[in-house]
Amino acid sequence: MRDEVLLEARGLCKSYPHPGGVVDVLRDVDLTVRAGEVLAVVGRSGAGKSTLLHVLGGLEAPSAGTVTLLGQALWEGGETARARLRARHVGFVFQSHHLLPDFDALENVALAGLIAGLDPAEAESQARGWLERFGMTHRITHHPVELSGGECARVALARALVPSPAVLLADEPTGNLDRQQADRVLEDVLGIMAESGKCLIMVTHDPHLARIAGRVLELDEGRISG
Repeated sequence: MRDEVLLEARGLCKSYPHPGGVVDVLRDVDLTVRAGEVLAVVGRSGAGKSTLLHVLGGLEAPSAGTVTLLGQALWEGGETARARLRARHVGFVFQSHHLLPDFDALENVALAGLIAGLDPAEAESQARGWLERFGMTHRITHHPVELSGGECARVALARALVPSPAVLLADEPTGNLDRQQADRVLEDVLGIMAESGKCLIMVTHDPHLARIAGRVLELDEGRISG
C-alpha cells in the first residue's frame, strides 16, 4: 500500500560525550516515511545527517526517542533481533561503497542475501538478477579494485537491494561519481522506488539529487524541518 508507514521516528535525540560536556547532534527529530517516498536530507557538513541515517537504520543507538520500522520498535529489543530486522528490511548504500576487497562483485552482492537469511542458491540468483539489471553481468567475477567508481556504485546498490528491503538508506550515494554516472545510478534507484513501493532516504550535498526527491528535509542544529 502506497500510504503505508514504513519508518517512523519520534523524539529522536543523539548526543556524544565531549571534554566540555556533551554535543547534541540530533534534537527531538520527528520523521514519518511512507511507501514509495523519496526523501532527501540536506544540511551543512557536520550537521548530523549521517548520524541520522545510522540511527534510523539501527547501526547507532539513539540517546532518546524511538524508531519504528514496519511497526516494530527498532531499539527496544536486543542486538540479535535488531540485526535480523536490519538485515532483512534495511538496505544501506554508502559513499565509499564498503565492498569487500577479497570478494568479487557476485560474492559481495550475494553475501547480503545470506546475511538476510536467504539460502545460498536464492542469494546467488538474486545477486545475479540485480547485477544483470544494472548492466554488470560481464563484471560479476571482478573484484572491487578492478571496477570503476560507477561500477562499484552499481554493485553496492545491488547488494543493498538483494534482501528486498522496505527501506533504502543512502549516504551521498553518487558523491564519488561524475554527473553522467550519477544520473545513471539515480535513474536506477528512482525506477526501483517507483515500481516496488520501497522508500528511499538519502543524505546529499548535491542540489540536483535534492531537487528530484519528493520531499526535502533540512537538518539544522540537530532539528529537522521541511
